[in-house]
Amino acid sequence: MHHVRQEDLPFVGSVHKFVGAHQGDTGVSVYLFRREPGSGAVPHRHPYDEIQFIREGRGVWTVGGKTFEGRGGDIFVIKAGEIHSFKAIGDSPLVQFDVHLSADFIQEDL
Repeated sequence: MHHVRQEDLPFVGSVHKFVGAHQGDTGVSVYLFRREPGSGAVPHRHPYDEIQFIREGRGVWTVGGKTFEGRGGDIFVIKAGEIHSFKAIGDSPLVQFDVHLSADFIQEDL
């Protein structure tokens, strides 16, 4: 078993990064996001699938050229190679955790 606390994970910008290769040598990595309204992620893609679990707040996503709104309770499966981006909207932070099916993060910003 491997144990780590979220506050002990690397923190970059508005995200804690759980890198599976460094945390028990597991095959998944996770971004733990808390984004203020107006902030988000630029268009990018990964060579593996990603599952986004939206916990709180609202956002606007563009995935594969289609734009839609999401909110707490939504789950998005983004397939390998799909270009995607998102932005927090509304009056409260967007809180989500994004599971990357890879032991490390590989991202191509576009």
